[in-house]
Formats: sequence, structure tokens, C-alpha cells
Amino acid sequence: QVQLVESGGGLVQPGGSLRLSCAASGSILGIIAMGWYRQGPGKERELVATIVGSVVTSYTDSVKGRFTISRDNAKNTVYLQMNSLKPEDTAVYYCNAAITSNNGRTNTYWGQGTQVTVSS
Repeated sequence: QVQLVESGGGLVQPGGSLRLSCAASGSILGIIAMGWYRQGPGKERELVATIVGSVVTSYTDSVKGRFTISRDNAKNTVYLQMNSLKPEDTAVYYCNAAITSNNGRTNTYWGQGTQVTVSS
């Protein structure tokens, strides 16, 4: 069994910052990639940022220059540093990971989601 547990969401004023964390645990042989998705009110879930290995990253255009994804391989944890937050960043943020388990199978896992609200 593999689990992803997120933390770090909350209420922040426009222009503020938050850091989300997502820790993977369980029967993990290796983590191929990790990422963050979000789903705003009345919107479809969208990809925000991904990291492959520890270096290769990509971002959706609306967060470039404001959000930074990083990973601590020793802790099986991915972070999303969010700066200069805007009201349109309000959403439930979900962690996603492609993980190879000890049985040799690779699957995609999701976290439970953490609410981020940007409002004055």
C-alpha cells in the first residue's frame, strides 16, 4: 500500500505565500515523478506543476514565476512553494505521484487534497 498525505493549505491574503507538502509512504521501491494538480470552484482539475527525478520541472503558464516545485528524495516528499498568490489560485490542491511499489508494479496515486483559499 502506498499513501500520499498533503499538508500546508489554508487561507492567505492576495500577494501572500503558502508552502504545500506531500509525503509518500508505504511499500515504495521508487518514485518516478511527482506533481500537483488543482481544482477550483466550478472548474476542471488542472495540472499545476510536475517534477521528474529531482531536477526536471514543468509548470502551467498561469503559475510560472510564482510557484516552485521541489522534492526531497530522502523523505519521499514533494513541495509546492506558492508566492504572490492571487484569488484565482483558490482551489483544492492534489498531490499526484507515479510510484513503483516493492512488488515491481508502477501506479499513479493521489492525495486527499488540501484547500487553498486566497482572499482578503
